[in-house]
Amino acid sequence: MLAFLAQAPALPAEIPLFPLPETSLFPDVSRPFLIFEPRYREMIADVLKGDRIIGMVQLRPGFEKDYEGRPPIYEVGCAGIIEKYEQLEDGRYLILLRGLTTFRVLKEDGSPARKSYRLARVTPLPDVVTDKDRTTLSALRTQLQKLLITVLPLDAQLPDASVDDAEFVNIVAQNLEMPEAARQALLERTSVVERARSLVAQLEKQ
Repeated sequence: MLAFLAQAPALPAEIPLFPLPETSLFPDVSRPFLIFEPRYREMIADVLKGDRIIGMVQLRPGFEKDYEGRPPIYEVGCAGIIEKYEQLEDGRYLILLRGLTTFRVLKEDGSPARKSYRLARVTPLPDVVTDKDRTTLSALRTQLQKLLITVLPLDAQLPDASVDDAEFVNIVAQNLEMPEAARQALLERTSVVERARSLVAQLEKQ
């Protein structure tokens, strides 16, 4: 992790949105992205001059007919901060994005003249873990580990033992194969404990 991330910045009241067909980011988890569309290359160039924060949101079904415009999105997404980036010779960006917090979209800026990409006013929905939650979360992690061993391929690797329980849950939520509707539902859970309980329930059904 880069030094400037030692203390994560507060989520701004307004952030740029990066809508994708899938739920692509969870808190405390890093993921690479290749940015190639001109509007999102502009977005990356802008945020690199400031706080490096963008909001990842999932497009609602049927987005294809208005993809170049402003198709509907789910209201809950995950804000991420750019940890590393590289601009390629053709103008595209390779970025490593780390999840900060889930958020709810309150209102989008509807002015197309302001930016080529979408901007929205948001409110954070942080995962707060109490001391009581930590005990519950630890037990749920143990359940998850046992269940994952039974459903994953033999050569699959579980998240490193050094990651804390909340990060473990979010890594599984982001990477486990499942329908995107189920992944979005996990992101929208009110706490990481509830997210862990939902994952356990999903895996027990398998």
